Amino acid sequence: MGTYLDRILQWHREQRVAEPTDAEIEAAAALPPTRDFTAALAPGRTLAVIAEIKRRSPSRGDLNAALDPESVATAYAAGGAACLSVLTDAEFFGGSIDDLRRARSSVDLPVLRKDFTVGAGDVVATRTMGADCVLLIAAALTPAELRDLHDLATRVGLGALVEVHDEAELASALAAGAQLVGVNQRDLVTFEVDHERAVRMAAKIPDDVIKVAESGVRNADDARRLRDAGYHAVLVGESLVTAGDTSAAVRALRV
Repeated sequence: MGTYLDRILQWHREQRVAEPTDAEIEAAAALPPTRDFTAALAPGRTLAVIAEIKRRSPSRGDLNAALDPESVATAYAAGGAACLSVLTDAEFFGGSIDDLRRARSSVDLPVLRKDFTVGAGDVVATRTMGADCVLLIAAALTPAELRDLHDLATRVGLGALVEVHDEAELASALAAGAQLVGVNQRDLVTFEVDHERAVRMAAKIPDDVIKVAESGVRNADDARRLRDAGYHAVLVGESLVTAGDTSAAVRALRV
């Protein structure tokens, strides 16, 4: 059967977008400027929240399968979210490009395309669909692939959130030039959450890199602990899309 990550990556590689031509890359780079995702997370007095639009997960099943992207995005913005994250993976998370476009059109916030980037075609597609930032998962890429895709993201005007789980992946992220590093507390092999992972990793990330804690952030106590560990932002999905009062749930995390 393989792990969750094995199955997800195999599917995405089988569906891999064709390598972009030089003309396609130049056309993407010539599009109107994106919203500055990294600048939106610049250190401030309160912890920044990247609020995620997420319909389902492989481990939990449906979370809010019938959500309306515009309504959720508007509620997130009203609660003070700094950025949005939108799942576009259809096979495992029930997301879509349409979800991203509808969410982004309803607010002024920068938007991360949350998906499994496996090649240059994915980066260019992220730009052309209207996203402002691409997710690069170190566990899914070789160090050379990570560097090349990070360079391409910069070339076409995208921000890049590089996701890591341990010291080796962090070293690859920094070697690639990452200025925005996310520590995912969810093990992508087992999909279990380790609430100590982000705290352990925080001190290892250089001070000039924006630090984002991902997954397993349930409430203000979790957010406060991550802020105190040195994080500038948290990326939160499940606890927000299942909350009764979405705006209040975002507001509570801005500690």
